[in-house]
Amino acid sequence: MITWLRLAIALGTLVVVTLVLLPIQLVGLRFNLKIRRRLPRLWHRVACRVLGLKVRVHGVMEPSRPLLIAANHASWKDIMVLGSVADVVCIAKAEVRDWPVFGVLARLQATIFVEREQRQKTGDQVNEIARRLTDGEIVVLFPEGTTSDGNRLMEIKTSLFGAAASAVPHAPDGVVHIQPVSIAYTGVHGMAMGRFHRPLAAWPGDIELLPHLLGVAREGAVDVDVDFGERVDYTRASNRKQVSRDVEARIRSMLGARLRGR
Repeated sequence: MITWLRLAIALGTLVVVTLVLLPIQLVGLRFNLKIRRRLPRLWHRVACRVLGLKVRVHGVMEPSRPLLIAANHASWKDIMVLGSVADVVCIAKAEVRDWPVFGVLARLQATIFVEREQRQKTGDQVNEIARRLTDGEIVVLFPEGTTSDGNRLMEIKTSLFGAAASAVPHAPDGVVHIQPVSIAYTGVHGMAMGRFHRPLAAWPGDIELLPHLLGVAREGAVDVDVDFGERVDYTRASNRKQVSRDVEARIRSMLGARLRGR
């Protein structure tokens, strides 16, 4: 009974905050005001708090722009976690646009939607990402292209770094900065997260969203460690495959060390 009461209070709080911020965000989106980038960070902080996600940050975000963040991807929670520590905009698959609740929230945060199967639209999508980067927005890319089990980094798709290459000619110094970031779900109620609680971290595609969301909210105390790594610069002379290998190695190293408790 107490668990469901706490859950109701948490979700009720999130609904109230959403309704308060919604009209302001709509105005910000309509007139492209800077506040449209800042309000989502406030919302994500509240969301992490009410869902019991305790975020710890290690390292610092790269101050140089344009900046593309490349992070491992285990769950929808990754977006909340990153959104709570920086004013970021995410790249998501087009299907997310039609998801209940999450699709609306994604559109309100000016998410960049990509249709990977329709190659005729690839150029326009890459150009949109490049434009947002050169406008000074911090764009988050999940280069695995899917979610993992949270215990490992899957193979990175080098094609997804095409946006960085497209933004280089428009960058003031001819450089796009890529910062590797690892997101590790490391504990539950202050204890190391074992195999039993791993489903709280990962969200495989065959699990319904609502039950998973309720499970996280019911638990109410999940520790998340976010590590900001050393940047990799992308220039006209860069090799996309080599850049992706460098980024992959740095994410894999940070994620592995954090999951091992180092």
